[in-house]
Amino acid sequence: MRVLKITAMAALLVLAASFAYAGPTYDRVMSTKTLKVGLSNQGIPFGFIDDKNEWVGFDVDMATEIAKRLGCKLEKVVVNNNTRISFVQTNPPKVDMVLSNMTHKRVRDEKIDFSITYFFDGQKFLAKKGTVKDVKDLANMKVGSMQGTTSIVNATAYLKELGNPNPSVTGYDGEVAMFEALRSGRVQAITTDSTILLGYAAKVPGQFELVGDFISDEPYGIGLPQDDSAWRDTINFTLQDIWKDGTYKQIYDKWFGPDSQYPFPLTSKIEMWP
Repeated sequence: MRVLKITAMAALLVLAASFAYAGPTYDRVMSTKTLKVGLSNQGIPFGFIDDKNEWVGFDVDMATEIAKRLGCKLEKVVVNNNTRISFVQTNPPKVDMVLSNMTHKRVRDEKIDFSITYFFDGQKFLAKKGTVKDVKDLANMKVGSMQGTTSIVNATAYLKELGNPNPSVTGYDGEVAMFEALRSGRVQAITTDSTILLGYAAKVPGQFELVGDFISDEPYGIGLPQDDSAWRDTINFTLQDIWKDGTYKQIYDKWFGPDSQYPFPLTSKIEMWP
């Protein structure tokens, strides 16, 4: 009996040690001085590979700034719409956070935590210039969007409101495939967050245009491991500091200012706490 108790206690100690090693995210990041961030490499202009074969974008710059303020080396990890949540859920997580133009939705909040909103966008449609005379024309068009996003759900509901009881919305594996479907004529319009649409339209100036008003609000949050309040507070405080000292505005204007390639007016501000 005594041997069994000792064995059981030893097993518990090993288990406790493994938990201590994994630890809260903050402790792990501070001990390794490495911040693993999930980023898109197709989400123009948030995270993408440019003409110089460099990984750039608004989210990349924000991740770089957060890592710098935490005194950490940034380790970039590719995520897409199908992996950006699961990479935060693994134990231990494959990434410490995800900046991948991800809308903070209640259904996603059931799986992972989110920071305060760090970017404000909305969903629209993109079509070849002149093909949509009225937004009601969209109702009977073949529409493309992306797998693993809420854009398909939003688009389907909107097209039903326009009068099509069975709208055709095809999900593609990422932004590149979605945009290529539009360029090749397999779909007549695509829909997702407007800044992503602006980013891809800018690749072929003058050929495509945004159509209609916003059909949804898309507040972006940084995806974080569930139930780790110390880490969530750290990221929220860092975001607020980036906003407060003007660094956020500099990064924003670089990518979305009036003189940028993707002009998109800043319509709101980050939540600030006293």
